[in-house]
Amino acid sequence: MNRFILRWAINAVGLYAAIALVPGIHPQSTNWLSIIWLALIFGIVNALLNPLLKLLTCPLILLTLGLFTLVINMALFMVAGYIGTAFGVGFTVDGWLTAFLGSLVVSAVSIVLSMVLRDELKK
Repeated sequence: MNRFILRWAINAVGLYAAIALVPGIHPQSTNWLSIIWLALIFGIVNALLNPLLKLLTCPLILLTLGLFTLVINMALFMVAGYIGTAFGVGFTVDGWLTAFLGSLVVSAVSIVLSMVLRDELKK
């Protein structure tokens, strides 16, 4: 359970960083409670759709030497924002490049925090 909460917090920090750093991402609300709910939606979208999309696009991922996973992450970032807007905690994105940069920021923050909290995530 602690691992789930820690992963949820890492997603929340990543989404907050993306919203704060990338121009063109317009959140409906900037309070922390909205970011936490958005991180839950983001985590559920990634847990359900990411493996399915990677399985369906496996030949394309192999053909591009893994770079197509960046496109999948960008699409899931946009989907999480769209679903979040239905609940009043999402964000809108100006374009594909903005979504790409936002997904890169979330991924980078997630990687860095996962490395820092590596011992806590193993428990």
